[in-house]
Amino acid sequence: MKRTGLVIIFLTIFLTIPPLIAGQTKKRKTTRKAPAEPVKTTPTPTTTPQAEETPVKTVTKRNERPVNESPKTSQNSIVSSVYFYEFFQSQFLITQIFIEHDGDGNGKITFMKQDFEEAVSDPIRLSQASLEKVKSAFAALDFLNSTENYQDAERNYGHLGELKVKMKKDGRERVAAFNWTQNKDAKMLQNEYRKIANQFIWMFDVSVARRNQPLETPGLMDALDSYMKRDEISDPLQMIPFLTQLTNDERIPLIARNHAARLIKEIEKKAEKEKAKAEK
Repeated sequence: MKRTGLVIIFLTIFLTIPPLIAGQTKKRKTTRKAPAEPVKTTPTPTTTPQAEETPVKTVTKRNERPVNESPKTSQNSIVSSVYFYEFFQSQFLITQIFIEHDGDGNGKITFMKQDFEEAVSDPIRLSQASLEKVKSAFAALDFLNSTENYQDAERNYGHLGELKVKMKKDGRERVAAFNWTQNKDAKMLQNEYRKIANQFIWMFDVSVARRNQPLETPGLMDALDSYMKRDEISDPLQMIPFLTQLTNDERIPLIARNHAARLIKEIEKKAEKEKAKAEK
């Protein structure tokens, strides 16, 4: 009886193992992937893509003038008068001054100081009073038509500085150089340009001091006061708006603001006297 049971168990195990082995083998065969066949690819043409075949458009810079546009020339630039003044003395505090302006008084001043590494250039606009003095002097000299040498033959004061005046008009130009002259109109022109330079260089110095060195403004106000007393400013009335700004500028010391206010009153008072004198 016991032997019969063992035989049954053995037969059962024997009959069960082959199907399991077969199932595992079949399963392995289904899960294993067959090697992929090489994909047949058609060679791509070596021609340039369509995007590259399109010609590239040249981009013109905005600040360049188109080829078909000719530069505009103004005939007024030839017809209108241009005036020049140049002063040079290497030993002075201001070693060089150059002023250029048109017939309306618009221009620039360029100057060099001994302690500067390079020249300074600033736009200027002459007042009508200053411009009339300059034009009157050139007209009195008949500058473009004259051949007069304004330099005094007996006196040479080159140590006081050399100067040049030049005028351009209608395609013509003339330059005259001298350091001392007896010609009253040439001397008036020299003095007026010196006053113009004093006025605008002083305004430049004060503008710089207001931003960077406010404590220097009292000394600059004293310098202007001295210019005024010696009549070394071209048009004091033109400076009133600038001086008014100084009176309200809290960056500079109060003493400088008060000095500016006093100078305004002096300028206005002097202008009233001159007007009353002219009306008599």
